[in-house]
Amino acid sequence: MSADLLSERPLFGGAISTAFPIRFQDVSNIRQVPDHQEVFVDPARDESLIFELLDYKHEVGDDGSAIWFLRDLASEQDGEGFTAVSKGRQGREAQNIIKFYLANIRLKEVGTDVLVTAYEPILINPLSESASTVGAGLAIPAIQSGFMPMFEVFKLAVTSFKVNDWGLFGPTV
Repeated sequence: MSADLLSERPLFGGAISTAFPIRFQDVSNIRQVPDHQEVFVDPARDESLIFELLDYKHEVGDDGSAIWFLRDLASEQDGEGFTAVSKGRQGREAQNIIKFYLANIRLKEVGTDVLVTAYEPILINPLSESASTVGAGLAIPAIQSGFMPMFEVFKLAVTSFKVNDWGLFGPTV
């Protein structure tokens, strides 16, 4: 059983809300994050959850939109499903192996694609900044630590996603 406490969380000034564990801290104002992103991290587990508002991709069909974004993300990171990433300005020698989850919520009526991504560490490199916080080596699965698995956090965040104020996207017709 998970020890996580769940909470409805405001995104983009409360115009959007979703639910996920309170252990995820909002770092959008701390890090240099673009205005169209909201970033939440669990520093003790090095897991992250990102919500991003993008221009609607008219050339991409609804059935293939998540795959299109996954390929776009994978081409940027040379991976698919699992990938190696470095923290901040660290180089390739400090890359961690992570698993990522991706969903695309299409808001056609306001010309927006919402991209929800979650990152879960699989292997922490001893040279990574993360090693000092979570330890180097294989990451301990969340469930073994008494927490909700990242896939479940991701699924909850996507299924509880709701728009509270459509004015976020500009004047409505």
